[in-house]
Amino acid sequence: MSERRSFPDVLAQVAQVEGWMTDDQARRLHDRAVELGPGARIVEIGSFRGRSLIVLASAAAEGVEVVSIDPHAGSDRGPQEIEADQARGDDDHSVYNRNLAEAGVRDRVTHVRRMSDEAHDDVEGEIDLLYIDGAHRFSPARADIVDWGNRVSGGGTMLIHDSFSSIGVTLALMSTTFISGEWRYVGRSQSMAEYRREHLTPAERVTDLARQALQLPWFVRNVVIKVLLTAKLHSLTRLLGHRTRDWPY
Repeated sequence: MSERRSFPDVLAQVAQVEGWMTDDQARRLHDRAVELGPGARIVEIGSFRGRSLIVLASAAAEGVEVVSIDPHAGSDRGPQEIEADQARGDDDHSVYNRNLAEAGVRDRVTHVRRMSDEAHDDVEGEIDLLYIDGAHRFSPARADIVDWGNRVSGGGTMLIHDSFSSIGVTLALMSTTFISGEWRYVGRSQSMAEYRREHLTPAERVTDLARQALQLPWFVRNVVIKVLLTAKLHSLTRLLGHRTRDWPY
């Protein structure tokens, strides 16, 4: 069992681990994981090379189960990397294991090397903290939100990466959390949106829908940035406050 570390120490640990996670997003993951007590369960969908998973496992108390679901098939691993590539996936799997071992959390994590829609039987019971960063296309993103979200306990947390940034994920949210009476929108750190499993009154549902709809202008900005980056018009993205050649997340 690894010793729990301070957030600055965890940030330093993942600084060289490849992945898409800002410091603010790491803080949100860390803070939600720290709140859980023994017997709780964390499930991450889409671990890639372990960057966010290391944060969750480092923050989790002893007795908290940490499950990572990622097929490491070389597909859906980054911008415009959708098709499967087994050699690439095997390399991700090797690096993932090495990163977790070097961070001292390999023994904290149960890895399910399956597609998320095939992994339900590998995870028993309810989930207290669900982090979704899987396939960003509409159908699989929506399936993760609905099928895995239904397994989150009352009062539990669901975090979704690339919310209001990816077209597929945002459309999935609009068809689920925007109109659901079971999820309260808590806020976001850049593209990482946080929801809490609660039963909302009709008035609360209207307020919650409005709060999520207010994020859509930021979504439009991100889509425009992606179009400009794809067209190699990098200099124009500065007009929108985007300073790197990475896709916004």
